[in-house]
Amino acid sequence: MQQPSASTDECDIVATLKSTIIDHSLPLWSRVGWDDTRGGFVERLDQSGRPDLEATRRVRVQARQIYCFAKAAQCGWYPEGRALALRGLDYLLDKAKGRDGRPGFVHTLAADGTKLDGRRDCYDHAFVLLALSNVYALNHDTQVLGEIDELLAFLDGPMRSATGGYLESLPDAAPRRQNPHMHLLEAMIAAFDATGDARFLNRAGELFGLFTSHFYDAPRRVLGEYFENDWTTIEPVCVEPGHQAEWTWLLKEYQRISGHDTAAYREQLLASTLRYQDASGCLIDEGNADGVITKSTRRCWPQTELAKAWLAQAQHGVAGAEQAARAALRSLHRFYLCHPVRGAWYDQFDQNGRSLVDVVPASTFYHIFCAVHEADQVLG
Repeated sequence: MQQPSASTDECDIVATLKSTIIDHSLPLWSRVGWDDTRGGFVERLDQSGRPDLEATRRVRVQARQIYCFAKAAQCGWYPEGRALALRGLDYLLDKAKGRDGRPGFVHTLAADGTKLDGRRDCYDHAFVLLALSNVYALNHDTQVLGEIDELLAFLDGPMRSATGGYLESLPDAAPRRQNPHMHLLEAMIAAFDATGDARFLNRAGELFGLFTSHFYDAPRRVLGEYFENDWTTIEPVCVEPGHQAEWTWLLKEYQRISGHDTAAYREQLLASTLRYQDASGCLIDEGNADGVITKSTRRCWPQTELAKAWLAQAQHGVAGAEQAARAALRSLHRFYLCHPVRGAWYDQFDQNGRSLVDVVPASTFYHIFCAVHEADQVLG
């Protein structure tokens, strides 16, 4: 059973986490997290820190790692990240874009870089846009801007849904989900920040409109996850509290670029989210619309999003939010980041604190990095 470390209660948690990312996580994932032989980022490490070089590679993970290293270079945490982000983008464009003669990016690659699953997944493309936007912010390369424009045209064309928002994939799939749209909002905000192009602000506004009209159930104060094609909520509602916390932060970001007051939504969502904490203070993985915990496991990423939600509120001067953000960051460090491999993490625990995942997934780095970067911006 994984045990918490008492030392984190006395430390400057923001400085501790920042040091962990800069001194350990970024070097680890740039060294063993990159395939020097065939190119590309690996999907996971084993619990000893060895890379799984043969695992299927998801395009979303390639994009997430590009984002992390580009952002780390941009904020001065890891200057070496610029070269790695550019190498990662070259790999992504070469292996995953249009290799089958169709626009957009494929879903998965084999370890040797060949296509495995050629579907065009909306969630994947949100992260490709996030990666491209952060690479563009590094040096304003016109070729990268061309890729952003091409991706937006693809989203606005084949991926658009006649009933609002975007299709799940090409070919289309059911049910419809809020999750890809949440990450598209994040990506549109990043693209607007990088380019200043009002097209991205307008798309962000459309996605915020979907949140207010369909995703957020105001009477029950919960975020819906699954929908019919016409955006009718599928009952019973499955609540992922991590996503509610993530939206709390994103609504702060949307307010920043648009000037639209999102305070009421943020307050309601965060209050609802806190119903799904267990005895450790961590967010569990799933609940129902009545606030009842239905899946008592707890992954790492909801804890990063809880910290970001409190950071959003702290940035707006909400009483007690800074203390709550620091407490959430301590729990993240105490339970998930005190791994024997420095710079790695535990991904999921059961209700008794037993680790359920015997690998270190690369996909989680995006969540951890974003939370620590946000903490440094707000509290550092």
